[in-house]
Amino acid sequence: MAELLLEIFSEEIPARMQARAAEDLHRLVTEGLAKNGLTFEAAKSYVTPRRLVLVVEGLPLAGPDVSEERRGPRVGAPEQAMAGFLASTGLSQEQLEKRDTGKGEFYFAVLHRKGRPTFEAARDVIETAMAEFPWPKSQRWGANAVRWVRPLQSILCLLDGNVVPVQFGPIQAGNLSRGHRFLAPAEFSVADFADYATKLAAAKVVLDPVERRHAILSQAEAAAAREGFCLRADDGLLAEVTGLVEYPNVLVGSIDDTFMAVPQEVLITSMRSHQKYFSLLGADGALAPRFLVVSNMEAADGGAAVTAGNQRVLRARLSDAAFFWDTDRKHRLESRLPKLAERLFYARLGTMAEKVERMAMLAKHLTAFVETAHADDAERAARLAKADLSTEMVGEFPELQGVMGRYYALHDGEKAEVADAIAGHYAPQGPSDAVPTAPLTICAALADKIDSLVGFFAIDEKPTGSKDPFALRRAALGVIRLVVENNLRLPLFSLFQFAHSLYPAGVLSSDPRMVANDLLDFFADRLKVHLKEKGVRHDLVNAVFALGDEDDLVRLLARVDALADFLCSDDGANLLIAYRRAANIVRIEEKKDGASFAGPVDAARLAQAEEKALAQALAPARDALAHALKAENFGDAMAALAGLRRPVDAFFDKVTVNADEADLRVNRLKLLAEIGAAMGEVADFSKVEG
Repeated sequence: MAELLLEIFSEEIPARMQARAAEDLHRLVTEGLAKNGLTFEAAKSYVTPRRLVLVVEGLPLAGPDVSEERRGPRVGAPEQAMAGFLASTGLSQEQLEKRDTGKGEFYFAVLHRKGRPTFEAARDVIETAMAEFPWPKSQRWGANAVRWVRPLQSILCLLDGNVVPVQFGPIQAGNLSRGHRFLAPAEFSVADFADYATKLAAAKVVLDPVERRHAILSQAEAAAAREGFCLRADDGLLAEVTGLVEYPNVLVGSIDDTFMAVPQEVLITSMRSHQKYFSLLGADGALAPRFLVVSNMEAADGGAAVTAGNQRVLRARLSDAAFFWDTDRKHRLESRLPKLAERLFYARLGTMAEKVERMAMLAKHLTAFVETAHADDAERAARLAKADLSTEMVGEFPELQGVMGRYYALHDGEKAEVADAIAGHYAPQGPSDAVPTAPLTICAALADKIDSLVGFFAIDEKPTGSKDPFALRRAALGVIRLVVENNLRLPLFSLFQFAHSLYPAGVLSSDPRMVANDLLDFFADRLKVHLKEKGVRHDLVNAVFALGDEDDLVRLLARVDALADFLCSDDGANLLIAYRRAANIVRIEEKKDGASFAGPVDAARLAQAEEKALAQALAPARDALAHALKAENFGDAMAALAGLRRPVDAFFDKVTVNADEADLRVNRLKLLAEIGAAMGEVADFSKVEG
């Protein structure tokens, strides 16, 4: 069995593309080998900033021999048909077999092909994989026609220790690689993967990205501890830096005290975004005057020169941030509102200034449903929520929008609750984000998301398939979490129509009721996804949503929970079976008769004790159901249904529904229809699965 080793060496691969590239190389080559009938024992890919590597172990030296059988024309067929079949097989007529198939005698060709040498197959597979490599962005270099993410330097390709002559553009594969760009740039020859890994490690390259990540994290935590601080967790930055270095060396730098008065979010963002530095935190969680830089060098001076250089660069960066901070505070946040008229929200939905006005009205309206939220404060928070988009700081660091608005609002003397609402109105932005619980923040966050949802649905810019350019699924999930986790009794249908009415006449030509209905359907889908992750059955959500006219998510979920508990009980499980039996009988007989059996049961025509008992149980059960549902006591509603189990079971045990007497049959079918009607007040049990 042989080993295939491939290294594609280039200029620096963007960190964000590396993990996917390693996966794609693994997939393309292994699938290509499989198509050639080549099995293997194991395959693993690696990536560093300058190289993509794949090792495939346990390959045969040749593919398996293959036999193929083809049926040709009938014996005695025209000469032209015979000639065509012989040409396609490469055989003579004497080499064909005659077989009686039961439908006549036919010629058969049995073709034997020797397995293709792995050496040849590997070359073709790798060249095809490189030509078809799905880089998000690629480039030509020099006068070459081929494309790669960055200019290629070399290809190393060995099978069983022998060079596979892979050719890609001007690059011919060999058995040479090289190590770290500065610490060990000399070329070295390679015999196999074990030799390659050993020499690469000696040449100051950590090949495995998992090892590099662990090395960075452990060095960073140790450096932070030596300084008396702790490392600020940042998995995204850790993943990016892992893709920037081949030989990580963590160094500690200092932040000038003059910058520590700038909000720590600004300092962290500047260091992270521009310099890829890790931040350290004190015991109180505040930003420490230190940073960590991951160098790709091992310096003789212990990194002193590298640290000093990075401190100089950071000083310039933070000087800009401090300037923006000082400049922005010279103007009140409110004074920036007119500038929002110059900023487009969306071409068909107006400017950001117009969106803010709608948000202000919507937030004020929402205070009727959010306890202790003051209408004027909610309106103020929503009106100022987007004002920081016009500041210098947010212009430089867009990810700080909302955060900077809070700082500037506090500087202007706004209420702390208003300032907090400005900072929190974008939340939650993802399933792992915390949901705001402060009343004003809830109002501002709902106003922002509902305005966007209504606007884009009204102009028919809805998510389709995997496409959701305006993040409307995320916005809907945000609304759901805000409502459910804060237990808000929010009438969504009327709220959507109110939000629709806030757009100027003529901007939206759609019917507000239709938009509201479309949004409720959209929310039902999002809610099912959200609840599925929490282990709630989607069919129960469907069963409750199918009742219609339910736009209170808290009430809906309470009904779903009660329904789930009911169906887990013996009474519920048995009654579901009885419901299906009753519904099926009624449906079949209605189709046969071309008539509906809905309507009151004639008590005078009830003949048997079991049907009388069922009729007598249905009336009080429906009364109890009505009272329980009106009081939103869904547990009692399910208990009322449970009381029907015994009379229903007895009815099906003793009563023949399709009696010979027509009037008796119709009356019994009406009694069955009554069972479905009673249970249908709680949920549409036809949607329940299992």
